[in-house]
Amino acid sequence: MPFLTANHINKSYHVGTQRLHVLRDLDLAVEPGEMVAVVGASGVGKSTLLHLLGGLDRSDSGSVVIGDTDLATMPDDALTAFRNKRVGFVFQFHHLLPEFTALENAEMPLRIARVHPAESKRRAEAVLQRLGLADRLTHRPSMLSGGEQQRVAVARALVTEPSVLLADEPTGDLDERTAETLHALLREMHQERHLSSVIATHNMHLAASCDRVLRLEGGRLVEQSAPFRADTTRNG
Repeated sequence: MPFLTANHINKSYHVGTQRLHVLRDLDLAVEPGEMVAVVGASGVGKSTLLHLLGGLDRSDSGSVVIGDTDLATMPDDALTAFRNKRVGFVFQFHHLLPEFTALENAEMPLRIARVHPAESKRRAEAVLQRLGLADRLTHRPSMLSGGEQQRVAVARALVTEPSVLLADEPTGDLDERTAETLHALLREMHQERHLSSVIATHNMHLAASCDRVLRLEGGRLVEQSAPFRADTTRNG
């Protein structure tokens, strides 16, 4: 059974006097442990889709279900708590708080969830160490490279031990070598934690490393042809 599903999703926005339809009757099913890439042109609605899947925004109609929880039926407070615990987000622009250290930034979701400070520190430190940042725990974002800042953002997304990972252009602001390192780490963490992941990306190498590639066009998801599949690309 799919762990993450979107059924008949519609989303539009008012732009001046016009109504812009971004997603139209969109369906998606992500299996437990599956990593799905979503590709498509800029402005086609990839970020909008991720925001709906993770409960950061609500659709005009349709439903998003994670496990056995229908996000559309949840009141705002319950949805916020659910999202903080079950969904991890990684954004292109990592949105770290500049006045806090790497460790404090990674801890933030646990502090919001009122986890005991000692426990939140232990868990955040463990994830940062796994991501190769053991010697950067006390550094503020301004003291970190772009790749290191994005790894802190990944740690922040994973520290609550979520079931779902959503990443919006996670390597889009990084140089090629750093992007390669980060997407390898994302894949490793996805597999280790048996996540259900959706990655919106322009990076076709990152897309090819996923289990399935979908293209967002015309407001709907279309299965991408086989050449982008990791097994086809690497094994001929």
